[in-house]
Amino acid sequence: MENLRKNQALFLLLLSLSSFYGIALSFSPADDYLIDCGSTVDTTVDNRLFISDSSRASSHLLTFSTRSKSIQLSHRNGKLPEIYNSARVFDRPSRYIFKIRDKGTHMVRLHFYQLNSSQFVSDDAQFHVLVNGYVVLSNFSVGNIIASASVKEYLIWINAEKLVIAFLPTMKSKFAFVNAIEVISAPKDLILDTAKFVNGDKIDNFDALSKQALEVMYRVNVGGPKVTPFNDTVWRTWLPDDEFLKSSEGSKKVYSTGRIWYQSGGASREIGPDNVYNTARVIAATNASIPNLNMTWEFPVIEGYKYLVRLHFCDIASISLGLLFFNVYVNGNLAYKDLDLSIVAGYSLASPFYADFVVDSYHSGVLSVSVGPSDKSLGYAVDGILNAVEIMKMNKSMGILDGELCAGLILKTWPRGNVGILVPLIAALCVMLSLSVFKHRTFWFKNSVAWSKLPMDVSEITSKSGNQHT
Repeated sequence: MENLRKNQALFLLLLSLSSFYGIALSFSPADDYLIDCGSTVDTTVDNRLFISDSSRASSHLLTFSTRSKSIQLSHRNGKLPEIYNSARVFDRPSRYIFKIRDKGTHMVRLHFYQLNSSQFVSDDAQFHVLVNGYVVLSNFSVGNIIASASVKEYLIWINAEKLVIAFLPTMKSKFAFVNAIEVISAPKDLILDTAKFVNGDKIDNFDALSKQALEVMYRVNVGGPKVTPFNDTVWRTWLPDDEFLKSSEGSKKVYSTGRIWYQSGGASREIGPDNVYNTARVIAATNASIPNLNMTWEFPVIEGYKYLVRLHFCDIASISLGLLFFNVYVNGNLAYKDLDLSIVAGYSLASPFYADFVVDSYHSGVLSVSVGPSDKSLGYAVDGILNAVEIMKMNKSMGILDGELCAGLILKTWPRGNVGILVPLIAALCVMLSLSVFKHRTFWFKNSVAWSKLPMDVSEITSKSGNQHT
């Protein structure tokens, strides 16, 4: 009997632990390519195996120029993962080709670190990078990477059987390189198809969002520490918000050690992990007086692009339901009035919710996000909360995410004999991309409704949470 009780207790303990630690195993992408470029051996980083691009296991995925070189860096940084100890270098247009099993949005991450090699001078690294016809990097220079590694992350809709990443030096005297590559199927609910387009006091639907190419510019854990890929279900990095917070006066950080209640059909751990939702910054009323202030974050951006702004909320601060009401502003414009987290989170505390907004960048070069009390805010209660912010740059027409040239014009800078199959391949992708952009824009204009203020009905705002209520 004693052994039986011990076995039952052990089983319950293991069950609870598996439920807790099983978070990291909940997402299993159909396409999951992790490539350690230039390395002669495979490398493990955060329990993830990066395959050497020189190994037989990856040989069918990759196509190099015959003059590409594998280099081992002579001055290694012991604080960085081993994937930055080697690089693949190209002195002419070259490509990696990945077979796609699951069409849809894919996460593409490119890893770069300064080159310390006797064979190559860092100042000579200047190149373009194309992903299935999208220009994701233009005139990229290693000189921009000063002391730490750089990870460029993109979310790209793939409706083809192959994903092609092409590296093109800007001229024959320059070279391209990369330290590591990730190509991963994104969770199906990561990018919704519709967001709210905020333009002054006018708000309307922005459709076909999931078909856009996005570059992740900022991913910020508000009020909390850095979250590393090891602690994120889809291997993202979330940075602390301190450097972006314009003023901390009147706000405070809050933490929760309780359970985050992810509801069926709502925000999942793939949208944001526990470590993001169990920290926040809040504005709290004192002595029945509601503070007349907003919490504001500012992010440098490049003008000429639209940006997807995703705001994450999870009420870990209120003592009861129905006490938290606040306004949300993007670029100083009211994006959500009298947000009631009790309703949008399915009448449950500590239940995550997020909302997507699309905005234009202004000449100031700064995108701002603010949260503050509303006319419905209550004394002796929390009057504003924010858990996380994500800002993603959207592609211009002709698939440009960086620079001013489309893929076709970039390819023309190299003689045809040096780009080989890249020309017809990427030219075809450019045509498909142009047709797709035209189709979606035509659909958007035909189906647009008159400009109007944001509906107060929660069910009409683009969001994802627990149960939706009208």
